[in-house]
Amino acid sequence: MSTVAIDNITAEEAGTLAGLFRERVRRTPDLPACRQYNETTAQWEDSSWGEMGNHVARWQAAMETEDLQPGDRVAILLRNCREWVMFDQAALGCGLVVVPLYTDDRPENIAYILNNAGAKLLLLQDEEHWLRMLEVHDQLGGLLRILTLEPVRVPDGETRVCTVSDWLPDSASELREDDGEMDDLATIVYTSGTTGRPKGVMLSHRNILKNTESSLAAVRMLPSDVLLSFLPLSHTFERTVGYYIPMRMGSTIAYARSIPQLGEDLLTIRPTLLISVPRIYERVYNKIQAGLSEKSPLATKLFNLAVDVGWARFEHRQGRGGWKPSFLLWPLLNKLVAGKIMAKLGGRMRIAASGGAPLPPTVAKVFIGLGLNLVQGYGLTETSPIITGNPPDNNDPASVGIPMTDIEVRIGENDELLTRSESVMLGYWENPEATREVIDGDGWFHTGDKARIENNHVYITGRLKEILVLANGEKLPPADMEMAIALDPLFEQVMVIGDNRPYLSAVLVLNREQWTGYAKSLGLDPGDPASLGQESLEQAICEKLHGLLSGFPGYAQVRRVTSTLDPWTVDNGLITPTLKLKRNRVMEHYAQNINGMYEGH
Repeated sequence: MSTVAIDNITAEEAGTLAGLFRERVRRTPDLPACRQYNETTAQWEDSSWGEMGNHVARWQAAMETEDLQPGDRVAILLRNCREWVMFDQAALGCGLVVVPLYTDDRPENIAYILNNAGAKLLLLQDEEHWLRMLEVHDQLGGLLRILTLEPVRVPDGETRVCTVSDWLPDSASELREDDGEMDDLATIVYTSGTTGRPKGVMLSHRNILKNTESSLAAVRMLPSDVLLSFLPLSHTFERTVGYYIPMRMGSTIAYARSIPQLGEDLLTIRPTLLISVPRIYERVYNKIQAGLSEKSPLATKLFNLAVDVGWARFEHRQGRGGWKPSFLLWPLLNKLVAGKIMAKLGGRMRIAASGGAPLPPTVAKVFIGLGLNLVQGYGLTETSPIITGNPPDNNDPASVGIPMTDIEVRIGENDELLTRSESVMLGYWENPEATREVIDGDGWFHTGDKARIENNHVYITGRLKEILVLANGEKLPPADMEMAIALDPLFEQVMVIGDNRPYLSAVLVLNREQWTGYAKSLGLDPGDPASLGQESLEQAICEKLHGLLSGFPGYAQVRRVTSTLDPWTVDNGLITPTLKLKRNRVMEHYAQNINGMYEGH
C-alpha cells in the first residue's frame, strides 16, 4: 500500500477536477493514461498523461473561441473513449459545467435534458447519433454549437455543426489554471427517471473529489493497475471509480470496444480492475449455468465442488470460518475449473467491483468461490456516488459494505438509510422542492432504500416505494423476487405484478437461445409466435417459478405469466439508460395481457 500513499493526489492538492488532471500530467507525464482501439490500424494504442495534457490544451483553446462563460453548461454524448476525457477536462478547466448524456437514451429525453440544463454546446459521436438528434432538431434551438467526433451530413441552413478535427487548433499553450473553486458546480447528472422526467443532480468539484478520497478504502487502486472501462461514463459510478480515481492514482484506463466484444477485450487487455453492474455478472453466471446443463453430471459436480471449496477458503480468509481438509484440493480444482474461468477474464484480475443495484448472493458466491476478488458497493448519483463498500479484507457479500471514510450513515424512520457527507449533492437543478424532499434540515440525505446496520456493515432490505401490497394486505418486495427469477438462464427480464391484486403475476422476457430448447422440451414450436401463449407453457413456467421463489413466503407465488421474446430497451421506453425498469411504462405496454391474467378475479 506504500505505492498508493506515494502517488495519491489528495483533494486538497487537486483543488478542482481540472486541477486533479493538471497535477497528474505534471507528476507522471510519460506514464500511460489510457488505451484505445484504433479502427484504422486495428491496434490498441496508448496515450500518455503528457499527451493527454497537450490534447486537452487544444480543446480548451477551441472552447475559448465559443461564446461561453464560466458556469455555462456543455453536454457530451459519446461512447467511452479518450475524447470523452479531453472534452470533460477542457470544459472543467474553462470553468464550464459538464452534462453527460447516455448514448442509447431516447432523442426526446436528450432534448429535454439539453433544454432543462440550458446547454450551449453539444459533442456527439457520429452519423448514427446525429440522425437520432435530427428527430428532435426543432427542440435544439438553445445550442450555439454542435460538435461531432466524426463527419456527418448537415441539412441546409444548419450552421452550428462542426467536426472536431476542423474545430480544434493545431496546437495550444499550457493548460488553463483559472478553472474556479472546489465548491463550484462541476457537473449536472440527470437521474434515470423511472417515474416522470429525470432530475438534474448538481455535483460540485468538492463532492466528487471527496468521494474519490473516501472510496479508496474499498477501491484500492495502484499506479500499476489497468482498468477496463465499459460502463457508460455518463453513469456516475463509472465516472468516479473508473475515471477520476484512476487519475488520482495514475492508473491506466483501457476503453472496451463494445459490450459484445467485451470477452475479447478482457483477453487482450488483461485488466487488473473491473467495474460493473450486477446484470453483467448475472449474464456471465447464466452462461456458465447454461453451459453446465450441457455437460456431464461429473463436470457439474466438479464445478460445484470448486465453488464450495473456494467459498470456504474465502470465508476462512475473512475470519468467518475455520480451516478444512478440503482446502488441500484447491490446487487441483483451480487447475481444472476455477483457473480456466478466471483466464477468460484476462487471468490477472485483482479486484472486480459491483454497484448500481443489489448483487444476488448466489452470483456473488459463484464468482468469489472461483477466485474472483469481487466487492460490492452502494451509492446514488446524489452522493457522488459511493456511500458504502466492502474492503477486500472485510468483505461480506451479503452486505453492501461499510461506510466509506468520512461518510456518515444511520437508519431513519421506516428503516430508511440516511447519509451525510461532503459527497452529498448541492441539490437538484432548478428544483428546490425536490431537493428539500431528500435533504433534511440537518443535511441528511434520504436514500429511499430500507436497510439495517450490523457489525458496521450495511444491508439493503428493500425500497420504501417499491413494495407490492396484495389485495389481502400481504406485502412483497418485487425487486428481490425478480432478482431470484432472473438467475434462471431462461429469463432475460422480469417484472412481478400484484399491487392491489388478488395474486401475483409476471411479465417475462425469455432468452431467445434458451427458448428454443425449452419450447422443444414442451413439444412446442419455438418459431411459432403462438407457442408463447400456450397454456402448457404458462403452467410449466409457473412450476419453474415456484421452485425459484421457494425462499419467499408461501403467498409469494406467481400464478399467471405473460411471456415474450421482445426485449425491454431504452429505445422502446421500458427501461432507463442505467437498465432500471420503468414499471409504469411496462404496465401500460402490457395492459391488455395483464388485464387478461386477472380476468374473472
